[in-house]
Amino acid sequence: MNRFLHWFNLAGVLALAVLCILQWRMNRQLNLDLNAAEKTRQQQAARLDDTEKRLKGGASDLDGFREQLTRATASLKETELKLAALDRQVKQLTNERDQLKTSVTNWAAAVASRDAQLKQASTDLQKLAADRNAAVLKFNEVATKQNELVKELERRTKEHNAVVEQLNQRTREFNALVEKYNALAKQAAPKPAP
Repeated sequence: MNRFLHWFNLAGVLALAVLCILQWRMNRQLNLDLNAAEKTRQQQAARLDDTEKRLKGGASDLDGFREQLTRATASLKETELKLAALDRQVKQLTNERDQLKTSVTNWAAAVASRDAQLKQASTDLQKLAADRNAAVLKFNEVATKQNELVKELERRTKEHNAVVEQLNQRTREFNALVEKYNALAKQAAPKPAP
Protein backbone atom coordinates (compact mmCIF):
# COMPACT_ATOMS: atom_id res chain seq x y z
CA MET A 1 0.00 0.00 0.00
CA ASN A 2 2.90 2.22 0.79
CA ARG A 3 4.15 1.76 -2.69
CA PHE A 4 0.83 2.61 -4.13
CA LEU A 5 0.83 5.88 -2.22
CA HIS A 6 4.27 6.70 -3.52
CA TRP A 7 3.16 6.10 -7.08
CA PHE A 8 -0.05 7.94 -6.44
CA ASN A 9 1.86 10.87 -4.93
CA LEU A 10 4.29 10.81 -7.86
CA ALA A 11 1.39 10.87 -10.33
CA GLY A 12 -0.23 13.68 -8.33
CA VAL A 13 3.02 15.68 -8.29
CA LEU A 14 3.46 15.13 -12.03
CA ALA A 15 -0.15 16.10 -12.70
CA LEU A 16 0.30 19.14 -10.50
CA ALA A 17 3.57 20.04 -12.36
CA VAL A 18 1.81 19.66 -15.73
CA LEU A 19 -1.06 21.77 -14.43
CA CYS A 20 1.38 24.44 -13.18
CA ILE A 21 3.20 24.49 -16.53
CA LEU A 22 -0.08 24.78 -18.41
CA GLN A 23 -1.27 27.50 -16.06
CA TRP A 24 2.07 29.33 -16.39
CA ARG A 25 1.93 29.15 -20.21
CA MET A 26 -1.65 30.39 -20.22
CA ASN A 27 -0.78 33.25 -17.85
CA ARG A 28 2.32 34.10 -19.89
CA GLN A 29 0.31 34.19 -23.12
CA LEU A 30 -2.40 36.28 -21.47
CA ASN A 31 0.25 38.67 -20.10
CA LEU A 32 1.87 38.99 -23.56
CA ASP A 33 -1.55 39.62 -25.12
CA LEU A 34 -2.33 42.18 -22.41
CA ASN A 35 1.01 43.99 -23.02
CA ALA A 36 0.40 44.00 -26.79
CA ALA A 37 -3.13 45.31 -26.26
CA GLU A 38 -1.83 48.06 -23.93
CA LYS A 39 0.83 49.02 -26.47
CA THR A 40 -1.79 49.17 -29.21
CA ARG A 41 -4.07 51.23 -26.94
CA GLN A 42 -1.24 53.71 -26.29
CA GLN A 43 -0.48 53.99 -30.00
CA GLN A 44 -4.15 54.54 -30.79
CA ALA A 45 -4.37 57.18 -28.02
CA ALA A 46 -1.32 58.97 -29.47
CA ARG A 47 -2.86 58.87 -32.95
CA LEU A 48 -6.13 60.18 -31.54
CA ASP A 49 -4.26 63.05 -29.82
CA ASP A 50 -2.42 63.88 -33.05
CA THR A 51 -5.68 63.83 -34.99
CA GLU A 52 -7.33 66.12 -32.43
CA LYS A 53 -4.36 68.53 -32.61
CA ARG A 54 -4.53 68.60 -36.39
CA LEU A 55 -8.27 69.24 -36.28
CA LYS A 56 -7.80 72.07 -33.79
CA GLY A 57 -5.00 73.50 -35.98
CA GLY A 58 -7.25 73.26 -39.04
CA ALA A 59 -10.06 75.01 -37.18
CA SER A 60 -7.73 77.82 -36.07
CA ASP A 61 -6.37 78.10 -39.64
CA LEU A 62 -9.94 78.33 -40.94
CA ASP A 63 -10.69 81.09 -38.42
CA GLY A 64 -7.49 82.85 -39.47
CA PHE A 65 -8.47 82.63 -43.14
CA ARG A 66 -11.89 84.05 -42.36
CA GLU A 67 -10.31 86.95 -40.49
CA GLN A 68 -7.90 87.56 -43.40
CA LEU A 69 -10.79 87.53 -45.87
CA THR A 70 -12.71 90.03 -43.71
CA ARG A 71 -9.63 92.27 -43.47
CA ALA A 72 -8.97 91.99 -47.21
CA THR A 73 -12.56 93.00 -47.97
CA ALA A 74 -12.33 95.96 -45.61
CA SER A 75 -8.95 96.90 -47.10
CA LEU A 76 -10.42 96.77 -50.62
CA LYS A 77 -13.21 99.15 -49.66
CA GLU A 78 -10.73 101.46 -47.94
CA THR A 79 -8.47 101.39 -51.01
CA GLU A 80 -11.38 102.31 -53.29
CA LEU A 81 -12.15 105.30 -51.06
CA LYS A 82 -8.51 106.36 -51.11
CA LEU A 83 -8.39 106.03 -54.89
CA ALA A 84 -11.36 108.36 -55.24
CA ALA A 85 -9.67 110.85 -52.88
CA LEU A 86 -6.46 110.60 -54.92
CA ASP A 87 -8.38 111.34 -58.13
CA ARG A 88 -9.70 114.52 -56.52
CA GLN A 89 -6.18 115.45 -55.43
CA VAL A 90 -4.85 114.92 -58.98
CA LYS A 91 -7.42 117.36 -60.34
CA GLN A 92 -6.58 119.89 -57.66
CA LEU A 93 -2.82 119.49 -58.31
CA THR A 94 -3.38 120.02 -62.02
CA ASN A 95 -5.06 123.35 -61.28
CA GLU A 96 -2.24 124.32 -58.92
CA ARG A 97 0.34 123.40 -61.59
CA ASP A 98 -1.26 125.78 -64.04
CA GLN A 99 -1.13 128.55 -61.44
CA LEU A 100 2.52 127.77 -60.76
CA LYS A 101 3.38 128.15 -64.44
CA THR A 102 2.31 131.76 -64.29
CA SER A 103 4.29 132.26 -61.09
CA VAL A 104 7.42 130.89 -62.78
CA THR A 105 7.58 133.77 -65.23
CA ASN A 106 7.51 136.19 -62.31
CA TRP A 107 10.27 134.28 -60.64
CA ALA A 108 12.43 134.41 -63.77
CA ALA A 109 12.76 138.16 -63.35
CA ALA A 110 13.68 137.69 -59.69
CA VAL A 111 16.28 135.10 -60.69
CA ALA A 112 17.90 137.54 -63.12
CA SER A 113 18.27 140.03 -60.30
CA ARG A 114 19.64 137.35 -58.04
CA ASP A 115 22.20 136.32 -60.70
CA ALA A 116 23.63 139.83 -60.70
CA GLN A 117 24.00 139.66 -56.94
CA LEU A 118 25.62 136.20 -57.26
CA LYS A 119 28.21 137.56 -59.68
CA GLN A 120 29.17 140.21 -57.14
CA ALA A 121 29.32 137.56 -54.41
CA SER A 122 31.47 135.38 -56.70
CA THR A 123 33.99 138.19 -57.08
CA ASP A 124 34.11 138.60 -53.32
CA LEU A 125 34.55 134.82 -52.87
CA GLN A 126 37.46 134.74 -55.31
CA LYS A 127 39.23 137.38 -53.28
CA LEU A 128 38.59 135.41 -50.10
CA ALA A 129 39.83 132.23 -51.82
CA ALA A 130 43.10 133.96 -52.76
CA ASP A 131 43.57 135.06 -49.14
CA ARG A 132 42.80 131.53 -47.97
CA ASN A 133 45.34 130.03 -50.42
CA ALA A 134 48.04 132.32 -49.04
CA ALA A 135 47.18 131.17 -45.51
CA VAL A 136 47.26 127.51 -46.65
CA LEU A 137 50.74 128.01 -48.15
CA LYS A 138 51.98 129.44 -44.86
CA PHE A 139 50.38 126.52 -43.01
CA ASN A 140 52.06 124.03 -45.37
CA GLU A 141 55.45 125.62 -44.68
CA VAL A 142 54.87 125.29 -40.95
CA ALA A 143 53.71 121.67 -41.43
CA THR A 144 56.86 120.89 -43.44
CA LYS A 145 59.05 122.28 -40.66
CA GLN A 146 57.08 120.28 -38.10
CA ASN A 147 57.54 117.07 -40.16
CA GLU A 148 61.30 117.70 -40.29
CA LEU A 149 61.35 118.18 -36.52
CA VAL A 150 59.35 114.96 -36.06
CA LYS A 151 61.86 113.06 -38.24
CA GLU A 152 64.73 114.49 -36.18
CA LEU A 153 62.93 113.46 -32.98
CA GLU A 154 62.40 109.94 -34.36
CA ARG A 155 66.12 109.68 -35.28
CA ARG A 156 67.15 110.81 -31.80
CA THR A 157 64.63 108.42 -30.23
CA LYS A 158 66.16 105.53 -32.18
CA GLU A 159 69.62 106.56 -31.01
CA HIS A 160 68.37 106.79 -27.42
CA ASN A 161 66.78 103.33 -27.70
CA ALA A 162 70.04 101.89 -29.06
CA VAL A 163 71.98 103.39 -26.13
CA VAL A 164 69.43 102.02 -23.66
CA GLU A 165 69.70 98.57 -25.29
CA GLN A 166 73.50 98.67 -24.95
CA LEU A 167 73.15 99.69 -21.32
CA ASN A 168 70.72 96.83 -20.72
CA GLN A 169 73.10 94.36 -22.40
CA ARG A 170 76.01 95.55 -20.28
CA THR A 171 73.86 95.35 -17.15
CA ARG A 172 72.99 91.74 -17.99
CA GLU A 173 76.66 90.95 -18.55
CA PHE A 174 77.54 92.62 -15.25
CA ASN A 175 74.84 90.64 -13.42
CA ALA A 176 76.16 87.43 -14.98
CA LEU A 177 79.69 88.30 -13.77
CA VAL A 178 78.36 89.06 -10.28
CA GLU A 179 76.64 85.66 -10.18
CA LYS A 180 79.83 83.92 -11.30
CA TYR A 181 81.83 85.87 -8.71
CA ASN A 182 79.36 84.95 -5.96
CA ALA A 183 79.52 81.29 -6.99
CA LEU A 184 83.33 81.34 -6.95
CA ALA A 185 83.31 83.18 -3.61
CA LYS A 186 81.05 80.51 -2.13
CA GLN A 187 83.34 77.76 -3.35
CA ALA A 188 86.47 79.50 -2.09
CA ALA A 189 85.02 80.40 1.34
CA PRO A 190 86.32 78.15 4.13
CA LYS A 191 83.73 75.81 5.49
CA PRO A 192 83.22 76.01 9.28
CA ALA A 193 84.46 73.08 11.23
CA PRO A 194 81.75 70.84 12.59
